[in-house]
Amino acid sequence: MPSSHVRLLRLLPVALLLFPLGLTAASTSPKQSIPIDSGWQFRQRVETGDAPANGQAPAPSAVKTTHWLPAQVPGDVHLDLLHNNLIPDPFYRDNEAKLQWVQDASWEYQTTLTVTQSMLAHQHVELVFDGLDSAADVSINGQHVLSADNMFRQWRVDVRAILKPGANTLLVVFPSPIKAAQKVAANDPWQSRTKTAEKTYIRKAAYEYGWDWGPRFVTSGIWRPAHLDLWDDARIDNFYIQQQEISKQAAELNLKFTVQSSSDQKATLQVNYDEGGHQGSVSRDFELVPGENDVDLPLEIANPDLWYPTGYGAQPIYHFHARLTEGKATVDEADAKAGMRKVVLRRDVDQWGRSFEFVVNGIPVFAKGADVIPFDSFPNRVTTAQYRQILQSAKDANMNMIRHWGGGYYETQEFYDICDELGLMVWQDFMFGNDWQPGTYSFKQNVEKEVEYQVKRLRNHPSIVLWSGNNETESAFAWGGRSELPADVRLRMWQDYLTTFSGVIARTVAQFNPETPYWPSSPSADYEDTSAKYMSGDMHDWSVWHGNAEFSEYEKHFPRFVSEYGFQSFPEMRTIEAFTKPEDRTSIFTPVMLAHQKNDAGNQIIHDYMLRYYGEPKDFASFLYASQVLQAESTRIGAEHWRRLRPRTMGSIFWQLNDCWPVASWASIDYYGRWKALQYYAKRFYAPVLVSPYIEDGKLDVYVVSDRTEAQSGQLRLRIMDFNGKVLKEQTLSVSLPALSSRAYIELPLSEFVNANGTDSAAIFGAADLTIAGQPASSNIIYFAPTKQVHLPQAKIASELSGGNGTYTLKLSSPVLARDAYVSFGDNDVKFSDNYVDLLPGEPQTITVTSNASLEMLRSSMKVVSLVDAFGAQPASAAAVVPAR
Repeated sequence: MPSSHVRLLRLLPVALLLFPLGLTAASTSPKQSIPIDSGWQFRQRVETGDAPANGQAPAPSAVKTTHWLPAQVPGDVHLDLLHNNLIPDPFYRDNEAKLQWVQDASWEYQTTLTVTQSMLAHQHVELVFDGLDSAADVSINGQHVLSADNMFRQWRVDVRAILKPGANTLLVVFPSPIKAAQKVAANDPWQSRTKTAEKTYIRKAAYEYGWDWGPRFVTSGIWRPAHLDLWDDARIDNFYIQQQEISKQAAELNLKFTVQSSSDQKATLQVNYDEGGHQGSVSRDFELVPGENDVDLPLEIANPDLWYPTGYGAQPIYHFHARLTEGKATVDEADAKAGMRKVVLRRDVDQWGRSFEFVVNGIPVFAKGADVIPFDSFPNRVTTAQYRQILQSAKDANMNMIRHWGGGYYETQEFYDICDELGLMVWQDFMFGNDWQPGTYSFKQNVEKEVEYQVKRLRNHPSIVLWSGNNETESAFAWGGRSELPADVRLRMWQDYLTTFSGVIARTVAQFNPETPYWPSSPSADYEDTSAKYMSGDMHDWSVWHGNAEFSEYEKHFPRFVSEYGFQSFPEMRTIEAFTKPEDRTSIFTPVMLAHQKNDAGNQIIHDYMLRYYGEPKDFASFLYASQVLQAESTRIGAEHWRRLRPRTMGSIFWQLNDCWPVASWASIDYYGRWKALQYYAKRFYAPVLVSPYIEDGKLDVYVVSDRTEAQSGQLRLRIMDFNGKVLKEQTLSVSLPALSSRAYIELPLSEFVNANGTDSAAIFGAADLTIAGQPASSNIIYFAPTKQVHLPQAKIASELSGGNGTYTLKLSSPVLARDAYVSFGDNDVKFSDNYVDLLPGEPQTITVTSNASLEMLRSSMKVVSLVDAFGAQPASAAAVVPAR
């Protein structure tokens, strides 16, 4: 057996200490990690016969950067070209199309490593790349040291024998990723027979090739940190807080270490932990053998503080510090964090089929959230502030789960740390997006190493409650003409699929993170009969938008869990202005607006739905606003329907939360972090307690959905009103709300008020509200005619803005119904507690406004419009608004 695979077989008698102990100051470790993040240069590598992979002539705009230029690491070639003023802003107007030449070029990066004798005195000097995107060859002083073909793996090689004292040249060559993938694909005789895309043959973020919300920028570069690791006798390779059994009484843990050793030697591991003043320590003596060693330290924490999803409890995080010693000398140290929680994906047979619900610490949690895509086309531009702003926005909108979609890349530790802190559960896809994947043995080996690395890297995060094999790859078996392939080919394809996603990946997750559930694909019924898709597994419901169905189609579907559904809208005018000229903003169909729409006829689809539901907005700005209301209303119908179905349906994850560039898309938050109408709607339809009126079987039912873990009592009121505020019918009752429940409390025949006694159903609406302990808990409205037929009156909205020191109070009121009242403050950056609100006649609403702008600046720039203002003869800016006082 090779020494690198030797496992620990000899343990000395255990010295197990469990006693309160303060964390001691860390000793200086002889192991060193030296960043390689400076002095980098890059240039285009001109090779014989260098030409675009499609065989066409080089683009006229292509820049031949054959001399060395400054580069940033981590980074990518697009950003380096941009920083050196060699390309224009990739996101501006139609520049994307002008930059496609970059993908067909080869690039090389180099820096100088200055090595001292003391560095070479270490037994091991390892060159480590945490991420190379993607095909790459690395050499030192002209000697090849490694080749990479997977941007999702860490690459580590001992280079001590190659380095010399003084200057050493480190060179990383990136061939064109297009050509590199074609070269690998050409060696697979099944590639053309299975209609497997060439791009899949190197492991690279799928969204780089473009998506129906994102641009095509197939880039190259050292996209994660690079460093030299110097060590001698041993080092800690991995530190895992395995949670074997978790309850309120005790957390039974196994602290698992992987230790690399140079020789046979005695060693000690001591681990201290701390959480909110709860401290303790455990240690163990053992013998190391050359190569890889597994060391386990059992630990039980009495009465642990448990980690819960937001809305269900707190999010305490335990901090662990490990020290590896030989005698009195510290050899290495490592830190880990974990939240104590037990998560189960419950799949029980019930009257509707088979359940699909997340149970955390014994509580069945209705998952409320959105799908998350990469935060930028160029990952290294994403800042801590952006991570926090988007994820905090998810929590602020009452979301408790995000689905981290499989067509991008695995995120940074920082991303998951924030999710841990905020109590956001993460459905984590592995990075396989839509495309059918190769079935070669080498590909499966590559995937296994990727999955092992990523699971080990991320498994301590309590927020990760599910590993999912892929996004829509199972579904892709029937796409692209594959259903017409010969039977023997299809059989081979399906066997390869099962081997990868229910074999290699499932086995690797079970081995390295057994306490976290695994799901083979999304959507999937775990290979149960697909005709029973509403009875088992998760569903992507694209009947609306892709299927061109009415919004009410959602209410005909009864899935166990919805992990994708949605509708597009445009971002607000400030975002549009960032990538356009004035002439681009005359219509949603100008060339530049179409260039920032990636779903084929997407702008036409929005326009068609707009005409179907609302009519033609009067100008470009009104169309942007109305598209957001249309998107929000569509998604609300689905979200409320599936929440009413609890416990039959136990999850609503809409597509999508964020954008990677400024674009028309399904996002509820645009590229610049600005909330669209949908995000404000989500804050209401994902509220812990939801009032949801719904018309069914000739009656108006008023449901109350509660995600609270304790029973509550309140007052539920329903009013039927005309648009001037006249109450035509009113019903109030005391309600007792069971924990974790959904039921209808009011049932009112439509015949009592719709088209009764001369009442025009297009001129009335229903207003339902719930108070708990005298405080408003939820409110909602419902119309009795299609929006296009509803006779909304012209609203004269009164506004009053007061306050200072960055926090302001805005009071809005209207004598008549004002639907989707939208407040804006020009170019001022503002955060709202709410927006796109329905103002009931004579009933003021108060909104908290946060901004660094002065009161005078806000008052002078404020505009308020409602839905009726977006249609008609007058421009939106002329909408009747009483100026702020």
